[in-house]
Amino acid sequence: MLFGKKDNTLSKRGRREQRKARAISTAFLAPSVIGVSVFFIIPFFIIIYYSFINNPIQNVFVGIENYIKLFNNYSFKTAAINTLKFTALSVPLAVVLSLLIAAALNVKIPMQSKLRSFFLSPMMVPVASIVLIWQVLFHYNGSVNSFLQIFGMDKIDWLKSAHATEVIVLLFLWKNLGYNMILFLAALNNIPKDILEVATVEGAGPIRQFFKIKLRYMSSTIVFVTIISIINSFKIFREVYLLAGYYPYESLYMLQHFMNNTFDNLDYQKLSAAAIIMAIVMVILIGILFFADDRYGRDVEE
Repeated sequence: MLFGKKDNTLSKRGRREQRKARAISTAFLAPSVIGVSVFFIIPFFIIIYYSFINNPIQNVFVGIENYIKLFNNYSFKTAAINTLKFTALSVPLAVVLSLLIAAALNVKIPMQSKLRSFFLSPMMVPVASIVLIWQVLFHYNGSVNSFLQIFGMDKIDWLKSAHATEVIVLLFLWKNLGYNMILFLAALNNIPKDILEVATVEGAGPIRQFFKIKLRYMSSTIVFVTIISIINSFKIFREVYLLAGYYPYESLYMLQHFMNNTFDNLDYQKLSAAAIIMAIVMVILIGILFFADDRYGRDVEE
């Protein structure tokens, strides 16, 4: 009987300690949960609601009418196509180039630390300064055109021509390669050295090791860097706005321009529908990347 009472007392004490620990955890998590709910989750559901009504005053349900109007809107189609083109061009370049730079700087070469600092330097430059540099370089009377005239070539109005996208892609790469490179360097240094040593003993060269071993172990990092690069590609609006304003040359008119201008016009229904479509596209892209990582890197994790 004494042992039974003692066990019962211990179990009650254990349950009290569990409830206390749960209450403490809840108290610490509550501010974050409340903040995320107020600033992200609740606004997201409000946006979904706005995308299915005619306006916030009448609140009449119109189904997918706002989405149909959006897909028939020339500005939206132009912005969506330009954004997809820019992302499809800039993100693979950012991932591949930063991976190659990281692989080159992962071996012992002269001035290794200085080269790493050089590629990281754009991260320390404010956006306004970056834009100023690009204006000096790619203005109609800028440095690039002055250099081209040496070889007898005509001037190009870079930001008001078909070459505008190339200018922004260069800006994106210059700004983001350093950060991606650091992530890849960390992943390369975490690859088990014994596996590489065994591969070397068995006659695998550096190129074969890179494609057969290193890339497999870096699959999760590649997916993460790709996702970060996609997100950063959607944030190029700041640079384009500072370079060309609210209504830039048509090839530079991105989804962020469309959404910003729609917000200025207080067209919440069109803005909400565009935001939902953008979110769906992002979820699909990230889902595909995670699926590819799961298929490609599963045996490495096991």
